[in-house]
Amino acid sequence: MTDLDRRTFLAACAAAPLARLPRGEPRTLVLLQLSGGNDGLSTVVPYADDAYRRVRDTTRHRRKDLHVLDDARGLHGALTGLAQRWEDGGLAIIEGAGYPDMVRSHFKALEIWHTADARGRTAGDGWVGRMAAGVWAEEDHPELVVHLGTRAPWSVRSRTHPAVTMVAPTTYRWFGGAAEQGAYAMAGEPEDMDTEARHAGRDAALTRLRGVLDDARTSSRRVRAAAEAHGPRVQYPRTRTAAKLRDAAALIRGGLAARVISVEMTGYDTHANQRPQHDGRMTELDGALDAFLADVAGTETAVLVFSEFGRRVAENASAGTDHGKAGPAFLVGAGVRGGLYGAPPDLSELDGGDVPWTTDFRCVYGEVVEGWFGAPMESVLGARYPRLDVFRPR
Repeated sequence: MTDLDRRTFLAACAAAPLARLPRGEPRTLVLLQLSGGNDGLSTVVPYADDAYRRVRDTTRHRRKDLHVLDDARGLHGALTGLAQRWEDGGLAIIEGAGYPDMVRSHFKALEIWHTADARGRTAGDGWVGRMAAGVWAEEDHPELVVHLGTRAPWSVRSRTHPAVTMVAPTTYRWFGGAAEQGAYAMAGEPEDMDTEARHAGRDAALTRLRGVLDDARTSSRRVRAAAEAHGPRVQYPRTRTAAKLRDAAALIRGGLAARVISVEMTGYDTHANQRPQHDGRMTELDGALDAFLADVAGTETAVLVFSEFGRRVAENASAGTDHGKAGPAFLVGAGVRGGLYGAPPDLSELDGGDVPWTTDFRCVYGEVVEGWFGAPMESVLGARYPRLDVFRPR
């Protein structure tokens, strides 16, 4: 995207009519990324499909071990909490999530998911970053978007509304002082700049920098206060994912008013000895999500669970599966109208040995932008995608 295209796009975002949310508690989206390529066929299992039974031996799940959804599909047996939310009508399963001409590279696939654009990072800011700039442009606090982890994904990248990134909210502090301010402000000034212009440029830079630093100090205090005031209402499992979601609950229940909180769970690249690894991932995922959703019950919080791609349909020679294409995504939490969305994958019509995509993942993002946050999806995604109607009207 050229600079001119980018300016035109941002201007269109700013000019787009936004549907104002009713007064009340802000809505929050938690993005839970399953990094490595989650095996969708071991998560939402097509147990009745003959093609599935023929090509899966060591990784196959049988009906008796699943939480049965219908006559054809069942949830992984470890997803007990999610299965209960399915029974209660609060789990939406979006089948066949993907995009045209899917790629099997972790890096490129994540770029596409993070930007909602086939060009990846060259398209500019991440889709959450664009949402922050276009939908919450008038918000005056820096914690609109938070990533809990060491490295923020490109999805939250924004030139105008940078995400707050931290490992643990209780230890999140801004460090800096006057020396850093002066060094930053003076760096890079051309030597031949006349004195008046140099002072004007320096003053403008200092003003901008002071604003950023003030935001950082204020954000640091607010984040720590919210985290320290949190007393979990449930017992969380002793896992990394549960710890991150416990921190997310602290920020939500502590009144931080973050609109998007990003969390990553790793360990899904199961090329060998998949069954015990994936079973463990499912157990950790369910325990962490179940505790988190119980902890934030009564708040306006929804969770989107996704992975960069699924796995191939046939097992490999190492009792694992290799990089595939489409897979399921989940939406769960407040306001979610449970059910199966999109077309189920047809294993008799594969895409080069992979599950074909049947639901453009940008439909899911569009549902979040429009159905959850009340803004037109075009203002963030640059185009209109079919609505899924996952969220109940507020």
